[in-house]
Amino acid sequence: MPVTLASLVQHSALKLTVRAGEDRLGTPVRWAHVSELADPVPYMEGGELLLVTAMTLDAADRESMRRYVRRLAGAGVVGLGFAVGVNYDDIPEALLEAAQEEDFPLLEVPRRTPFLAISKAVSAAIAADQYRAVTAGFEAQRELTRAALAEGPAALLAKLASHVDGWAALYDTTGAVVAAAPDWATRRAARLTADVERLRERPAPASAVVGGTDDRVELQSLGTGRRVRGALAVGTGAPLGTAERYAVHSAVALLTLTTERSRSLQAAEQRLGAAVLRMMLSGQPDHARAVAGDLYGGLLDAPFRVLIAEPAGEQDPAAEHPVHTLAESLESAAARSGEAVLTVPEGDDRLIVLAADAGAVVLACETYAEREAEDAGLVVGMSAPTGPIAAGAAYKQAEQALSVARRRGRALVEHEELAAGSVLPLLADDAVRAFADGMLRALYEHDATGRGDLVASLRAWLSRHGQWDAAAADLGVHRHTLRYRMRRVEEILGRSLDDPDVRMELWLALKATSAPEPE
Repeated sequence: MPVTLASLVQHSALKLTVRAGEDRLGTPVRWAHVSELADPVPYMEGGELLLVTAMTLDAADRESMRRYVRRLAGAGVVGLGFAVGVNYDDIPEALLEAAQEEDFPLLEVPRRTPFLAISKAVSAAIAADQYRAVTAGFEAQRELTRAALAEGPAALLAKLASHVDGWAALYDTTGAVVAAAPDWATRRAARLTADVERLRERPAPASAVVGGTDDRVELQSLGTGRRVRGALAVGTGAPLGTAERYAVHSAVALLTLTTERSRSLQAAEQRLGAAVLRMMLSGQPDHARAVAGDLYGGLLDAPFRVLIAEPAGEQDPAAEHPVHTLAESLESAAARSGEAVLTVPEGDDRLIVLAADAGAVVLACETYAEREAEDAGLVVGMSAPTGPIAAGAAYKQAEQALSVARRRGRALVEHEELAAGSVLPLLADDAVRAFADGMLRALYEHDATGRGDLVASLRAWLSRHGQWDAAAADLGVHRHTLRYRMRRVEEILGRSLDDPDVRMELWLALKATSAPEPE
């Protein structure tokens, strides 16, 4: 416990007597200081017990003493020790009344008690308190280390919460709560997501204090590099003491070591994952399962999806890379749900993911893509659900979906959208439009002269699969007129409508010129 005025009064060798401020004796004393200055406040830091003999004070002047005591109290001085039997046989009434008015602790120091004895008592008590704090801190460090090695971060948090008489929570790189102790603290910790997000934007190590209605929360970043790898939150009812701070610092160090070790393991897993992926894509699922063992659980047994992510455009070197951020988000989602996920980075610009169909990882990818859609930070292509035999085909599906997503300016496209939809939206591509315009330009120029309606006639004839009577009826003309117009189309284009490839190209060209602009 820290030294207080009460503990000094109870010190049998000092023989101090309380004359005023009895209700404020529990205030901690940071130091004992002797000063006979009429105004010692400029030399005070707060928390001192001031010792005086009133050698230069007009201690009998009531107004002077009121100002003196008020200035001491305003400067944070915790009490005044007045030596009797030196310049005054007793504490002057003016000083006593001023201390009582301010409820300011006033201690009578007998002549036989030197100020040096009080200073030594304060110094010894502070040293003893610091020793107790350091000893308690080392003991907490041992307990936290044993818990971390034997049971992991969750056990470490439980020990930490007990040591600080509060709660503790661990966050991953995305700001999601990984673990908390006690259990009720999970909900409290979840309300700090925005504060953790702001902490992540600062280079590690970083810290912040968040004041709540019920507690005081300290946030500490985890990680040894520039990027924050996680965060620790510690909530208490009051500021941390020395022993509690030792415990928090120990927890930060242990969790940082765990994080760095996890990164090394993650790098090894990624190398293994790249080999497993290559085997899957080359049609060797049995070999892939043998190499992976239990690392990916039942992920390789189907159904799973293949996802491919790339940046949408040029990246700011100073900003977080969207592909890295997506990888961390997906791995965090897998960890929280207990799912297996295979993530394989290809340099800084490409990420390949195998994730369970309809699982938390796929949902997290969809959510992330929706959130990033406004910023257009990345594009993602997702295959249809597949099994290990068809992994290569799923990879091609993801590639195709990625290409469409990039062309349409969308953050994510699933292959089912392409398979279940129409090919016509694909005709909105600029290259296809240019081809169509070039192919039909002569017909449009002919119609612009007012000498016929060849484009509309061609569209009607193709839509009726070359049936003259039906197409002529749609146009409201005689079939002989329509036959004449189709001959003119062949003459102008220099191509035969009997060729099915020509009919197909003309039909797609007509559709492309009428397709809406891409979103």
